[in-house]
Amino acid sequence: MTRPPTVAQRRVIDAADPVTGRLKGTEAQLAALVKRGLAFRHPRPPHDHFLTPAGHRIREAPEPTAAPEPPAAPADSGVFTARIGGEENAVDGPSRTREVHSAWQGLLELRRMTHRDGAVDRPCGWERTHLVQAAALALEAAGHRPAAGEGPGYRVRATPQPEAVAVREPDAEALRACAATLEKAGWQVGEHTEPRTGARYVLASPRRA
Repeated sequence: MTRPPTVAQRRVIDAADPVTGRLKGTEAQLAALVKRGLAFRHPRPPHDHFLTPAGHRIREAPEPTAAPEPPAAPADSGVFTARIGGEENAVDGPSRTREVHSAWQGLLELRRMTHRDGAVDRPCGWERTHLVQAAALALEAAGHRPAAGEGPGYRVRATPQPEAVAVREPDAEALRACAATLEKAGWQVGEHTEPRTGARYVLASPRRA
């Protein structure tokens, strides 16, 4: 289980720029945050440091007291996880909405800082290595409802095709809305039909240019 940041690290995180997530601190503090996945160092001069989506989540969360509360779930790693659909006992509410919003804003900033042209309209390298999570975050951030257990809602799953995920949603109109959201978020999408069942699904790949 991920340890909470130290008091000094928490001060650095809390002092981050509220819009860009830009950090200020000693080299040791910033390096420690990078090592823990809470920050990244921009590859171009002046090599500033910025919060990752996980770092943004830490900043949004209330600072723990001397007796921290137990985690919400036994498997909670302290890192934000977008809902891909099919999760059991998922908890919704204002806190989840804030987490999703913060994670999406952090991802947009990651796009801006890692694309040479500063573009935020197409996926970045992290999204290409975390296809299912990236697509699910785009959908959840846009307000689409993930499936709960075996209930209705979207489901994002990996496919045998490189750099492609499948999005399934039993409601045809909701499926088209998911496709539109992913296209707006910089994904190439196409609607297909399952040969055996005749069910429609969307195949989505990160757009490169």
